[in-house]
Parts: sequence; structure tokens; C-alpha cells
Amino acid sequence: MPKLETIEQFIAMVESNEHDKAIEKFYTIDASMQENQSEPRVGRDFLIANEKNTLAKVKSLVSKCIRPYFINEDYVVIQWYFRFEWKDGRISEIEEIAYQNWEGELIKKEKFFYDPKQFAGI
Repeated sequence: MPKLETIEQFIAMVESNEHDKAIEKFYTIDASMQENQSEPRVGRDFLIANEKNTLAKVKSLVSKCIRPYFINEDYVVIQWYFRFEWKDGRISEIEEIAYQNWEGELIKKEKFFYDPKQFAGI
């Protein structure tokens, strides 16, 4: 079960738009991320590379945890708000739920639930 301080540090790093660094620090080597019903992406190095690829397309980004978040033993649920201003001038506002399975102080599995219509036109 993660410590409350660990979750707060994770949230602070994401809210500081250090998404790739948060993956490096808070995910297991064999961690997975899954978008809705898509196939999971597996492996911390792959997750970091994917995040860096997304961030390279962004002019500015707002990342905000919508509190409260919920903890039940090794499971954490966080609602996120993201506002992307893409380098091509488009703007996307996204809300999602992240359902995380922690292994001690690190995230082992994470699944995102969101309305894919929020990504229309990206």
C-alpha cells in the first residue's frame, strides 16, 4: 500500500507537468498503462518514451488532480483534468479517471477511463 506522502509527491510531479519523470520515479520496471479497452502499453522505458513523444507535441499543458482521490489498500483512483495547447494551435481539454494498482511505493498497473470523444480532432 502506498504512503499518502508518496501519492501526494506523485500528484505534485504530474501537476508540475513532469509526466515522464513521474513515470520514471513512481512506476515499476514492468508497469503497464491501458487506455479504456485498448491493449496495455508495457514496460517503464516504453511508457516514458511514449510520454515524451506526447509532450514533444505540446506547446503548453495544464495538469490538475481533481480532489479527493481515493485509496483502498493497493488501489488508488485519481480524477485528472488536462488542458493541452498543441504546437499546431489546437486545444484539447480532457477529464479522465486513473485506476492504479500499486505494488508497495510504485505503480504496477494503471488504466485510464475517459470519453474518447474528448480527443476528436487530435
